[in-house]
Amino acid sequence: MSVLVYTESEQNKFKKAAFEVASYAKAVADQLGTTVTAVTINADDVSELGNYGVDKVLKISNTDLNNFNANAYASALQQASTAENAQVVILSSSADSKYVAPLLVVGLNAGYASNVVKVPLSTSPFTVKRTAFTNKAFEITEIKSDIKIVGVSNNAFGLVENSASASAEDFSPSIPELGVTVSSVDKASDKVTIADAEIVVSAGRGLKGPENWGMVEELADVLGAATACSKPVSDLGWRPHGEHVGQTGKPVASNLYIAIGISGAIQHLAGISASKVKVVVNTDPEAPFFKAADYGVVGDAFEVVPQLIEKLKAFKAQQ
Repeated sequence: MSVLVYTESEQNKFKKAAFEVASYAKAVADQLGTTVTAVTINADDVSELGNYGVDKVLKISNTDLNNFNANAYASALQQASTAENAQVVILSSSADSKYVAPLLVVGLNAGYASNVVKVPLSTSPFTVKRTAFTNKAFEITEIKSDIKIVGVSNNAFGLVENSASASAEDFSPSIPELGVTVSSVDKASDKVTIADAEIVVSAGRGLKGPENWGMVEELADVLGAATACSKPVSDLGWRPHGEHVGQTGKPVASNLYIAIGISGAIQHLAGISASKVKVVVNTDPEAPFFKAADYGVVGDAFEVVPQLIEKLKAFKAQQ
């Protein structure tokens, strides 16, 4: 029996979330006194997983799986789980894994807990702590099925190096009919993605127009951060919808979230509440965001942000 973990990759390279779920799987395996087996799909250097406690890697190499397909990926993971007699399967909380999870639950007749933030509180019974009500509360959940599937909240556990000698072997599951053909994928390759970002710099209508977004991008560049925006900004066409964060957009669980000119509507706050440190810059001292923020600056973004950029550049120059 082993703990099975699906380590996601993109363009043949592991995502940050892959190393986080591998770290989590190692912690669970230590509780159970067993080993960690990782499943990779079209990833290049799988030896990296050994740095995070993975003992064995099942390498799936299949060009038909270059583009994500929930049914095909779930089938492959189900076959890997059965082959390894895995009683615990670990997934991330990425959009892809959330599509895979319910299919895998049905295929394995398993119980599933999403948005898990800590290693199991107990393994007998198998009990986990997870967020609920859009991160407004915590819930203690017991998974009673023979096979347990755990979805780890992004950035909840962190990366824990735990060197192991990961052996690798090829694994060739049967792939069901895909049913969908991807003709092309257009993606910006020079930006940090919101899902993988340690820092997110977000802005709202307080910036007055898309022509003023240069300072947001400059601040993000200095910090090595991803850029994001509020829903009204994407609705107005100032920024791409892919940058819209919040309850109705992409959820954010970064270490640092900087909100510039965003008042803090309840839907936005719900979607970014999992971020560890929240900083807000707004001219309105009564803006709702200040009640949720760890740090706040009451001031004009057009004065505050350029000064912040200048100070950060000076600090980096001294390093």
